[in-house]
Amino acid sequence: MDIELILATASERGASDIHLVSGEPPVLRVDTGLARLEHPVLEPADLMKHIAVMLSDTQQEAFQKNQDVDLSWATPTCRYRVNVHLQRGVPAIAMRTVKTKIPQLDTLNLPPAIAKLADLPRGLVLVTGDTGSGKSTTLASLLQKINETQDRHIITLEDPVEYTFESNHCLIEQRELGRDMPSFASGLKHALRQDPDIILVGEMRDLETTSLAISAAETGHLVLSTLHTVNASQTVERIVDMYPANQQAQVRSMLANTLKSVVSQTLLPKIGGGMVPAVEILLCDPAVRNIIREARTFEIPNVIETNSRKGMVARDASIATLVFNGLVEKDLAIANSSDPQRLQMTLAA
Repeated sequence: MDIELILATASERGASDIHLVSGEPPVLRVDTGLARLEHPVLEPADLMKHIAVMLSDTQQEAFQKNQDVDLSWATPTCRYRVNVHLQRGVPAIAMRTVKTKIPQLDTLNLPPAIAKLADLPRGLVLVTGDTGSGKSTTLASLLQKINETQDRHIITLEDPVEYTFESNHCLIEQRELGRDMPSFASGLKHALRQDPDIILVGEMRDLETTSLAISAAETGHLVLSTLHTVNASQTVERIVDMYPANQQAQVRSMLANTLKSVVSQTLLPKIGGGMVPAVEILLCDPAVRNIIREARTFEIPNVIETNSRKGMVARDASIATLVFNGLVEKDLAIANSSDPQRLQMTLAA
């Protein structure tokens, strides 16, 4: 298996993901499609040799125990987020390309309200979306903007570390799950004793991590994190549903006090190649805080739609802007909208 050739080809084609599966040729994901390389099928023994090179002793033990392990891996020219696993009893590797250079926030085609989040002194900011929706890039670019303009201590808790930062105005520490800490909850608990101004939590994936993140935001820190939810309403409900029923009223009140913004994004194929984000932005003003506190989250979409002057952005309005700016095909935009008929009327106007 010529891994260097496979990775070079992936880089040339702008692949976001590389799939190395025993019994198959290498497969690349380019934009939203899959492309098989003209390469001999991959043999299990060759994959195991490569896995042995990629994994540390600790990761080898985790792989043997769980038949699955996540890690970061780098070549001289690129970094990858990697999952090593078994399928049909033989090894497979999924690699996601992580660009080594953190893009400037103003190059990501994101609404201006997102840049303003860099000026928040405290609170909870959530970037949500499906896997591969650009959450990590948005957060990295936001942190880099802070790094270039403010004197703050930033601690990131990641699984694994993707973009690597160089401290500029900020002091930045990056901790990786499994290497520098046993869990997000443990890393977050100890981060609070390390004098941070800003904490990035890779994902609020369990109750303990979520509870600690909200508490950290309550005690004067700016906490950034992600969830695999598709919009602001679902995000609020997902957090509340993590808690036992007898604690949900209390957590709604805490969330109402600490949540500053929910940015929900998805990537759409861009005309001419590449991807571009469609975004929903909720900014928590007094009306939104009351909605969260009183369990009226079904009203959030209407609040977003009627408060565009404050910087809030509805998903379909974002998609329409992409079409008007010549970035996304009209038919694709309509297919990805939450109200296709209404968006069609908007685009026809």
